[in-house]
Amino acid sequence: MTARTCVEVATVWTSPDAPRDIDAPATAAVPDLHSWLSVQSAEVRRGLHGRTLTQLLEGEPVDVLEEDLAGWARICAPWQPNPADDGGYVGWVRRSHVELAGGEAPSSPVGPVPPDRIAVVDAARQFVGVRYLWGGLSPYGLDCSGLVHYAYRQAGLVVPRDAHAQAAVVTAVQLGEEQPGDLYFFARADGRVFHVGFVTAPGRMLHAPETGELIEDAPVADDRRATLVAAGRFLSD
Repeated sequence: MTARTCVEVATVWTSPDAPRDIDAPATAAVPDLHSWLSVQSAEVRRGLHGRTLTQLLEGEPVDVLEEDLAGWARICAPWQPNPADDGGYVGWVRRSHVELAGGEAPSSPVGPVPPDRIAVVDAARQFVGVRYLWGGLSPYGLDCSGLVHYAYRQAGLVVPRDAHAQAAVVTAVQLGEEQPGDLYFFARADGRVFHVGFVTAPGRMLHAPETGELIEDAPVADDRRATLVAAGRFLSD
């Protein structure tokens, strides 16, 4: 069943039981993300790990896979590619946050930003100072890969939702030859990419620190540089 998001931002949860009492503003019939996030300490935000997956933006198409009797719907978000699910990200949202949509869903968003690397990184720059949010995909809060995904969506382009998936499909750029608008990727010891940021100058990046801090444009710190494994780009010159 094809539907579309009918609220400003709908949070996608791992299960209907995942939200805590403090998350009630996000799961209300009309979600209030400002109220939800304004009362959360850094520790409470970290508690979203394993609870939230991503977010849907108003008008975003989804496929409703199932519904339960408690007012939840399991959905697939085709605009958010995820290698684990061929059709896109899969998770649970409040049923009131999506509505039936007639006709075929558009294959990609329409955005105000030209499909140019510098324009995309400039779109991301407006979020400097916004606090990191696990699974965040809106101006209320973003995670590292959400910042990349959201900025490219503003250019009408669909790119994977998660950092490791983004790293798998970019055009590789040799480290030392990266240019503004490219992406830096960081990996754990097992090789799995866990962090991504926009290159703003060699050795400097615009990113959402996964520690829960504010989105920043800053030099790559020495401890982070130790995990820098690759650079890449989505848009060629």
